[in-house]
Amino acid sequence: MSSTTGSRIVVTGATGNVGTSVVRQLAENSQVGSVLGLARRIPDWSPARTEWSPVDIASERSDLADTFADADAVIHLAWAFQPTHDPATTWRTNVLGSIRVFDAVAAARVPTLVHASSVGAYSPGPKNRTVNESWPTHGWPDAAYTREKAYLERVLDLFEREHPEVRVVRMRPAFLFKRQSASEQRRIFGGRFLPGPLARPELLPFLPDIPGLRVQALHTDDAARAYLLALEAEVRGAFNLAAEPPVDAELLGEMLGTRPVRLPRAAARSAIAAAWGLHLLPASPHLFDAVLRLPLMDCTRARVELGWRPERTANEVLEEFLQGLQQGEGANTAPMRGRKVG
Repeated sequence: MSSTTGSRIVVTGATGNVGTSVVRQLAENSQVGSVLGLARRIPDWSPARTEWSPVDIASERSDLADTFADADAVIHLAWAFQPTHDPATTWRTNVLGSIRVFDAVAAARVPTLVHASSVGAYSPGPKNRTVNESWPTHGWPDAAYTREKAYLERVLDLFEREHPEVRVVRMRPAFLFKRQSASEQRRIFGGRFLPGPLARPELLPFLPDIPGLRVQALHTDDAARAYLLALEAEVRGAFNLAAEPPVDAELLGEMLGTRPVRLPRAAARSAIAAAWGLHLLPASPHLFDAVLRLPLMDCTRARVELGWRPERTANEVLEEFLQGLQQGEGANTAPMRGRKVG
């Protein structure tokens, strides 16, 4: 779709970290005719020209093709990070649910599908240079998140061959943060009872410097702008999305005024594995292994073909997120609700 004028956009996973930013920006765009947000739990939030529908994409009873009728585009964001101890459950939502979304897009003859892939779809890659969208997308097979993201890349390869009439765009963002996502992400990765106020520089005696722990970050609102730009431009394929500079212990140490101390990978992984095994930490050691192997992404294609540039640096993104973490920030949706602990 070359123009969003009067268009009807359906957003799955509309109440999560990315979904709330995408829906808000769609609602603020006067060229968009209407927005239908899909979520398991309807929020107490009423953006302009936005309707809500209670839909669980993992349920075989959901008639997604009927839901997508008359849509000009579907932005597919729905994703379950937990339970990390039960990968069959996340597979049912993330992979089988996504396949239902793709099939429904074809059945309803929706002309545009924008899919939330991830840097996690990429095969292990370099930390000292960037890679473009041609880098292999086989993920890290031992982690459920990266395995599922990579599998869906193969599903979309086949979908594009079978349905060339559908314009498919795959967004591959770096780690996404905003102030309002702080409480949700603390619960997902740190656990429900990890006190947010502990994320204070003065309480850190040192900062673990783990070999390979060099990643990219991006503000969720900047990622959402790229999704909207992809609706307006006649583009297909994958787009890397990340802000500069890359995040490592040196950058975090400068931000927090804390001294980095080298910590062997094996020691860090053993601690994470022990906490995960005792159900004290939701983030699995397998995801830790994957993060250490993620490549750094080159975002030239998004800049040239979408006219996209992030408005915030990685430093600004992390500063905002840490403030939100300390203050128990959240949004008025079930997944994002703020909560202070401690």
